[in-house]
Amino acid sequence: MGTAVGGGRAVPRYVQIADEIVQQIRAGVLKPGEMVPSESELVDRYSVSGGTIRKAMVEVRASGLVETRHGKGSIVKDRPPVRHRSSDRFRRSHRQGGKAAYLAESAQSGATAKVSVLYIGPMEAPEDIAERLDVEAGTQVLARRRLYFRNGTPVETATSYLPWDVVKDIPELFAENPGGGGIYARLEDHGHEFAEFVETLQARPASKAETSELALSPGAPVVHLVREAVTTAGRVVEVCDTLMAADQFVFSYRIPAAD
Repeated sequence: MGTAVGGGRAVPRYVQIADEIVQQIRAGVLKPGEMVPSESELVDRYSVSGGTIRKAMVEVRASGLVETRHGKGSIVKDRPPVRHRSSDRFRRSHRQGGKAAYLAESAQSGATAKVSVLYIGPMEAPEDIAERLDVEAGTQVLARRRLYFRNGTPVETATSYLPWDVVKDIPELFAENPGGGGIYARLEDHGHEFAEFVETLQARPASKAETSELALSPGAPVVHLVREAVTTAGRVVEVCDTLMAADQFVFSYRIPAAD
């Protein structure tokens, strides 16, 4: 039996099976950290072919509720998404309170956060970054590359690019821990007051390297976010190139309705 009729149209059997598995996860029948039944178990349970179950599991993985581990099957994810509040995450009050944006977000969601610094040092500015910083391509900038973890799982990579003339006299920006409030607090300490942060987002499938770095299922979606930190003087003093596991973040924006 390949399809069922519902709402005036045929619903493929694999879609029905996928919906049932998703509902079991959301209802807590399949709990966080538990394995989804194997293909053979699901074949027996639903009396369908292995091909139908494989198509159903494609739909289940697309829900973002499970992750697939090579050779082990699919496991129910054990953490809710971080709510990425772009309309208030860079408030000056957070920085003055000693909280960097990611750590503040994670704390609000009850998660355990960790940041691993992968590289800090000089780098030639890539062409797209140089254009945003208004410098020539190949100009020396300071690069700070980090890998962010939530409850022990990598969820985000980010590389900050900062103009060398801005950072050369701020030694904290060359340290793994720049101090309370993060690099934005240190920049403001040295007179670079922020006026706004401009973000551009694009969703796409992860590359093979990105899948490995963020421990994602093959073909999992990611969000590529590029942020410009703009001062009151109108200068971009940081470009942050960020890649996030799409199923781990919810973006919430406040958009004024008047001038």
